[in-house]
Amino acid sequence: MNIAATNLLNVVERSSISVEKRDFQKSVIDTAKNATSVSQAMINKERNAPIGLFDSGIGGLSVYLHLAQQLPAERYIYYADTLHVPYGNRDSEDIEALTLTAVEWLYQQGCKLIVIACNSASAYALETARRYYPQLPIVGLVPALKPAVLASKSNHVAVLATKATLNGMLLNEVITAIASPNHTLVTKYFDPQLVPWVEAGMPENCETAERLRQQLQIFAQDGVDQLVLGCTHYPFFKAFLLDEIAQQQLSIQVVDSGQAIAERVKQLLVANQLSALLDSSAKNNGIQGREMGKKNRPPLTFYATKYDDKLVMLIQRLLGKETCLQYYAQ
Repeated sequence: MNIAATNLLNVVERSSISVEKRDFQKSVIDTAKNATSVSQAMINKERNAPIGLFDSGIGGLSVYLHLAQQLPAERYIYYADTLHVPYGNRDSEDIEALTLTAVEWLYQQGCKLIVIACNSASAYALETARRYYPQLPIVGLVPALKPAVLASKSNHVAVLATKATLNGMLLNEVITAIASPNHTLVTKYFDPQLVPWVEAGMPENCETAERLRQQLQIFAQDGVDQLVLGCTHYPFFKAFLLDEIAQQQLSIQVVDSGQAIAERVKQLLVANQLSALLDSSAKNNGIQGREMGKKNRPPLTFYATKYDDKLVMLIQRLLGKETCLQYYAQ
């Protein structure tokens, strides 16, 4: 009788241990599932975080247009430091301080990647910003001199940019590393009225437009066959340049860096697994990547350090009526 009781107790104990083991295993599996779910939610949150863009003014919107075309599923926040525009005539320390303020603001908005869509800011503050935010991918702008040099048949290219960009380290490093070894002459050109001309709506019957026409003739006479647009405002008058080049029958190609920047951002998003996820409605409609039309894109969130009615009208003119826009409320 004692033996039977002992055997029964052993069976009960083994059964109890087996139940506890199964419960423990289930608990571990449930914990792992929960951890995976939380981890996936965090990853999805990061993937759906916005991309930040920064410029001293509204010129960087030309970069936004390239990004929105290449990566239409992404959300974008744009910071325009209109209170301190332009940066091109400021000293390097001032540009660096203003740039870091902008990057910090975008970082606080939860941006997963930041594009310094300003050539002057990139020239003097890009490396400092990367050092201050090592965990955050930051893309800077440098005039598209390298592809222009490699494409030039006359070995003479011209760069239109601000003084800060023309004198900055990034551009001159490319001249030393690419242009000089390829025996290519780089002509630097600066006109302080080009940015105001863009912001005035680019009237074609004004002195700035006429001066630009004449400069194209000078470039052609000097043998320039590649013209690099080294300021984010300048792509907005690219069509004007192409029309003038065609009318004057000049052998000049116009190059801007917006397309290359969009490609670089795309590469970084893929490499860091940060590409935005399409929402369920887009997936159900079979919308993928570039197929997403302007109406289906997330709105651009726009923040400026100084607002006025002129700014709002200018943004609408440059972006077009089809671009969905919302203004950041402090």
